[in-house]
Amino acid sequence: MTFIKVFHNPTAGEAEHTKETLVDEIKSAGFDCSYSSTKKSITEKSIPAETDFIAVAGGDGSVRRLAEYFCNEPVITKRHPIGLLPMGTANNIAMTLGIGGTSKEIIESWKQGKTQKFDVGKVHGLEKNHFFLEACGFGVFPRLIKRMRNEKIEGETPNPERELQLALSRLHEIVLEYKPKECRLIIDGVEYNGKYILVEIMNIKSIGPNLNISPMGSFGDGEFDVILVSEAQREQLAKYVLDRLLHGKETPFFYTALKAKKIEVTWAGKLMHIDDALVDVSDKSIEVDVLREILSFLV
Repeated sequence: MTFIKVFHNPTAGEAEHTKETLVDEIKSAGFDCSYSSTKKSITEKSIPAETDFIAVAGGDGSVRRLAEYFCNEPVITKRHPIGLLPMGTANNIAMTLGIGGTSKEIIESWKQGKTQKFDVGKVHGLEKNHFFLEACGFGVFPRLIKRMRNEKIEGETPNPERELQLALSRLHEIVLEYKPKECRLIIDGVEYNGKYILVEIMNIKSIGPNLNISPMGSFGDGEFDVILVSEAQREQLAKYVLDRLLHGKETPFFYTALKAKKIEVTWAGKLMHIDDALVDVSDKSIEVDVLREILSFLV
């Protein structure tokens, strides 16, 4: 019998996604499993030797915790395939992989054993190792993350749709008011200098509140998509966000990304984001490169 190690964020999603219902759905599909909450640290001891693959039930942050464990461990550590049950707010990683449907339908699909390799980005030049699955960048998105955290109400019942709408509204405000900052980039040996309101290094197609700013991006091609939005493009970015907010649909993004395998960045501001983490980069120059096929997802 296939054995699954389950890591579950009990605070993600709706109330019906409890430990008991999750384990029951997995066992009813013919799998055996053991359960751990993502609130606890992931260690080698928490993954039984008989594990065939790992299930992550939660949002993008839950997937990231497992990815960080794999990336920080020695190369000899077995990197099990990951079955993803999206239960977060944005679920950008699941959307990128084309994973959707009910939890029962997704669990049933794991029996096919079809996998997809997934690259991970690594950021150099900071005090500790940082990895990203979605994106890292500067400008309006770090400001959005900071503002949303300041507005979060403790104990409030999660409502993914309302949270996405609020994030889009706040992002639109930030795009209109953000002061552009000097940035120097060297993208695969080619230098770019300018004042920007957004600099994003994308590993997947979407970011934040499901904004598809890298529609041609691929998570398994060994390259990033680099998005640079200048002061002159502020109105275009604001219109793109507003269209998503008002009409609930994706309009074509106006910027064609630059492809890159290695990027050096010096940003005149203070903050950058690495997925949903905020990092102080004052007076620091960072480098970003690709770790090829670190993860493997069941799709």
